[in-house]
Amino acid sequence: MSGAHVGGIDPRSSGAHVAGAPAMGAPAVDMPTPSEQKAATTSLGDLVAEVTRDMSTLMRQEVELAKAEATQSAKRAGKGAGFYGGAGVAGWLTLLFLSIALWWGLGDAMENYTWSAIIVAVIWGIVAAVLYFMGKKEFDRVQGLPRTVDTLKQIPDTLKRNEENR
Repeated sequence: MSGAHVGGIDPRSSGAHVAGAPAMGAPAVDMPTPSEQKAATTSLGDLVAEVTRDMSTLMRQEVELAKAEATQSAKRAGKGAGFYGGAGVAGWLTLLFLSIALWWGLGDAMENYTWSAIIVAVIWGIVAAVLYFMGKKEFDRVQGLPRTVDTLKQIPDTLKRNEENR
């Protein structure tokens, strides 16, 4: 019988427990993890340098990711703005031709194209005045940048003191 067998039982095949060895599947309590082994054999300066390098790499990667996301968002916003611009031009042309049709329709009904043109122009003047006053009312309600003010209030006192010393 070989020395690896205890009482005729092979612990590797049957799952029997040998004194001092962890059971199969049980965590090895006394064995250090790879991180613990590295910490035990590396100087504090090297560990700090490695953490600093890792943080620097992480920050660079985050900045690159933010740039890529911003570029993609800007491209999509540009396309969207182009579509809005095209829709605005198409809408303006639609209103122009509908106005001309109204002008000619009123001119035929009234048998006076001059007065029909003036009526259409007055209608558009009223629409423009209403839209102007609605827009002015909305702009008067704008209060600035409240989020920025709230964020600035949350700056820690230590950073505020550093700004005063400059």
